[in-house]
Amino acid sequence: MIRIISFGYGHGEPPVAEFTYDVRGSLRNPFHDPALKDLTGLDQPVYEHLLATPGAELWAFNAATSAAAIMQVTGATDFTIAFGCVGGRHRSVGLARRAYELLTMTGQEAVIEHRDIDRPLLPPGMHSR
Repeated sequence: MIRIISFGYGHGEPPVAEFTYDVRGSLRNPFHDPALKDLTGLDQPVYEHLLATPGAELWAFNAATSAAAIMQVTGATDFTIAFGCVGGRHRSVGLARRAYELLTMTGQEAVIEHRDIDRPLLPPGMHSR
């Protein structure tokens, strides 16, 4: 079982995971687009915006394939991947969603949790572009 968690660094410590991906500085932040700000990575416009960002698909693909390969080689039965952005509502959710899709499309057993998706938006000063 591969567990995928999205979270926001602005809402506390990262979850315990074998791999934690910090995407705060490497992907465009939908928070800065007024049309996307109040949505989440579960909403199609945010998801499409994220996947159109150079490197986003590669982040999700590398996370999914690395976890699956390590589990196969080591015989591990549980593995956790965590994606973190500032607020845990946009980029981390979208990447977790894409990694989940990639894993389940290849027959891997996976579950997904969005730890901070229902938390309030953080102040603009905390968000990087």
